Amino acid sequence: MPALERVTQAARITPEDAENLLIDLVNCASPSHHEGDAVRYLVEWLAAHGADHAYVDEVGNAVGVIGSGSRTAILLGHIDTFGGSFPVRLEDRRLYGRGSVDAKGSLCAFAAAALNARIPDDWRVIVIGAVEEEARSSKGAHYAARTYQPDLCIIGEPSAWDRITLGYKGRLLIDWRWHGGLAHSAGTAASPAEHAFAYWERVRAYTDSLNQGRNGIFNRVDATLHGVNTGNDGVYGWADVTIGFRLPPDVTPQAVADALHDSHEVSVYGMEHAYVADRDSQLSRIMRGAIRAHGGQPAFVYKTGTSDMNVVGRVWNCPILAYGPGDSALDHTPDEHLDLDEYGRAVGVLTTALERLKD
Repeated sequence: MPALERVTQAARITPEDAENLLIDLVNCASPSHHEGDAVRYLVEWLAAHGADHAYVDEVGNAVGVIGSGSRTAILLGHIDTFGGSFPVRLEDRRLYGRGSVDAKGSLCAFAAAALNARIPDDWRVIVIGAVEEEARSSKGAHYAARTYQPDLCIIGEPSAWDRITLGYKGRLLIDWRWHGGLAHSAGTAASPAEHAFAYWERVRAYTDSLNQGRNGIFNRVDATLHGVNTGNDGVYGWADVTIGFRLPPDVTPQAVADALHDSHEVSVYGMEHAYVADRDSQLSRIMRGAIRAHGGQPAFVYKTGTSDMNVVGRVWNCPILAYGPGDSALDHTPDEHLDLDEYGRAVGVLTTALERLKD
């Protein structure tokens, strides 16, 4: 899609405009790898409501540029959602639907605030609706990481309107496979299933050793057994195991992969380093002040999952944090919903923060 030019001058986004954007975007189904309709809708909305430029970039991200200053603030949200769907509905100011919390609420708050704020003359704000954040590829964020070099960045993820997320754990996925000849069940040779669970016990022993003396869930190494499949053809048997790891800042994905490599077939992927932002950066101070200006008491959060902060943080090395309305405990659940009043407060906080960039 070619860039769309602004069609209104100094457009102001009303609360109704912001809510309608969110409702409409949640109604645009956009599971990973199928974000096209939602991306086009957001680009057209940005152009119609005052963005200086709005376009779909080379990898399919929705991009809106507001302002023309030499300094750049990137608001990086993701437009794809976790798989599955359920009917979108509005009940008592609560919007139910896949992506309402994770993370179209944050992305729409970015878009509404960027267009509502009086951006300082020496700044430009780039709103990005990234594709494939929920997929292993994180294609949209990786493209943004090598395309831009912002002065600061806010990642769009739910944390509640008065909280700021400063850190995400790292990630690693391992596929392990055993293949060998079968033996009679009355013998002493291990079965394919026993081979699989022996490897899992090795993983548990390794993580237990790493976790000795560690306090707090953010500092622990967590391993989850995602799947075990076994089978045979009457002569040979096999066992496939998939294990996911969540890693603290001092444990690298490569170190875990090296420690758990063995003579069997091992594939590693989804490697992301943990990232922890500076809690007292200029951006953090601006956001805390904006939350207080809207009646909140800001607090910091460190999460055990991953986000696009893991992708861009180490590359951009600029002030960064994650922010967005909603309860992250509802991510990926059939009860996913966002309170529209909280969403409105988040839009207000972000608007105030963007206008304080000159500070």
